[in-house]
Amino acid sequence: MRPLIRDIKGFGALRAIAGLAVIALLFLLPRFVENTYALHIMILIFISIVMGSSWNLLGGYTGQYSVGHCAYFGMGAYTTMMLMQFRQVPPWFGIWGGMVVALLVALIIGSICFRLRGPYFVLASIAVAEIFRVSALNLKEITNGAEGILATEIPPLKIGGTLITDFSSKVPFYYTGLVFVLFVITVTWLLQNSKLGYYFQAIREDQDAAHSLGISLTIYKNVALSISAVLTSLAGSLYAVYVGFIDPSTVLALDLSVQIVLICIIGGIGTIFGPVIGALVLVPLSEALRSNMIGEFLINSGGVKADSAFGSFLTENLSHAHVLIYGILVVVVILFMPDGVLGFVKTLTARKRKEAA
Repeated sequence: MRPLIRDIKGFGALRAIAGLAVIALLFLLPRFVENTYALHIMILIFISIVMGSSWNLLGGYTGQYSVGHCAYFGMGAYTTMMLMQFRQVPPWFGIWGGMVVALLVALIIGSICFRLRGPYFVLASIAVAEIFRVSALNLKEITNGAEGILATEIPPLKIGGTLITDFSSKVPFYYTGLVFVLFVITVTWLLQNSKLGYYFQAIREDQDAAHSLGISLTIYKNVALSISAVLTSLAGSLYAVYVGFIDPSTVLALDLSVQIVLICIIGGIGTIFGPVIGALVLVPLSEALRSNMIGEFLINSGGVKADSAFGSFLTENLSHAHVLIYGILVVVVILFMPDGVLGFVKTLTARKRKEAA
């Protein structure tokens, strides 16, 4: 028994050291990588991790599968951008405004929608997201409608008269995204190992049994939604300031909610690092499809002739087929990796250890 305990503690210490090493490398990365496109991809990955981890608290740990999380993403994006453009409020203050708005909206939505269960709650979450999208389109005096909001200038960050950054490069956004990721992962870890997290997981496993044990379903579902919404608004705020332009079709679109859910499904729902794995898979794949890098690679490598029918199809259509590829990827994951990539790796590792023993 004692050697086994020592092995477990040693493995835990090894994982902690590896984690600290990865964090250190990520903080040092901009010093060695000057390619702006690589930093761009990393920033998108960070935003996706925050989105996926935030949804995971509600869908993965509490079992409430919302497909309307773009509403909270949009709340953060619109609040931050409107305060910055129309009230000259710096984004590092506007982010807090976005979090407050997302919290208030989540409390209102939760008090209504959590009366429903299963597919009815899913449909209600979609309806809520569509209500916000249509409202943003029509309330032109507030949101500028379909024209969206364009950030003309981001005020420099100063502390006591000392210039910290002027946001003239991607590096400040990279570090902001990295800090957000570490914050959300820390919140997830704390919740998973807390009494509140156990209540969430009890609701996920069996709502009626949890209720019979004295767990208030309404209260704890709303707590999970509130935390999830506030963290999702962080991703929306960072995205808005980084891209510099938002409109209802980008930050309040249903396909954004689907992408958030896909991040967790692919990586592993109800795990701390599942959304991390999902983002690392989905974001590079999405960028490769949008820029047609996959088609160009197949043609340049000689695997497909450019003048062939298939080559013409890849050149003309592959960049517009990312939704189709997402669907195929989800089907593959559900059939062969029902617990996501992370769950598949854990199962494979456990099987190899068992065979070795």
